[in-house]
Amino acid sequence: MADAGPRTARSERTRAAIVDALLSLLEDGELQPTATRIAERAGISLRLIYHHFGDLEALFRETTERETARILARVVPVPSDLPLRDRIDRFVEQRCRLLEWITPVRRAAILHEPFSATLRDARSAMNRLAEDEMARLFAPELAAMDSENCVAVVDALALATGWNAWDALRSADRSEERARTAINLTVTRLLTAPSGG
Repeated sequence: MADAGPRTARSERTRAAIVDALLSLLEDGELQPTATRIAERAGISLRLIYHHFGDLEALFRETTERETARILARVVPVPSDLPLRDRIDRFVEQRCRLLEWITPVRRAAILHEPFSATLRDARSAMNRLAEDEMARLFAPELAAMDSENCVAVVDALALATGWNAWDALRSADRSEERARTAINLTVTRLLTAPSGG
């Protein structure tokens, strides 16, 4: 029992190395890295991957937890007492940087989501967090709208500032700046149109 602590620490380091290796490969553009490639990148034996993660869902679970933590560490809440123009600019700037950064991992996740409840749940959770942030940041503007328009505007904001919109623009050879400008314009129009409509 005396060495249970060191064994646990070593096990946690190995699990972390496996997750780090998977994320690293995804960021390098390998959308479906094999267990062999993950083991090579982690500097461990292939056997250890199966020892620590009995199936893909277990690996996805730990990887999504790590990715979520990495995303949240990059998010700095925009002060809600700033003028609307400043709130929009800061929000869109941060959101677009984040969308660009998550693109390699997001593209890989899309391939596995139909077969993984873990990945689908992680996507839904991140979408809820993003919508909650927009509801907080733009509360005065949303509160001034009637309920029907408010729901439609929240949905449109979620669509305009989500990864799918960003990827559509970037995949159509729009530069980051041009894509960001388009999203900023969309958010501005949604929040400043008469009656929010």
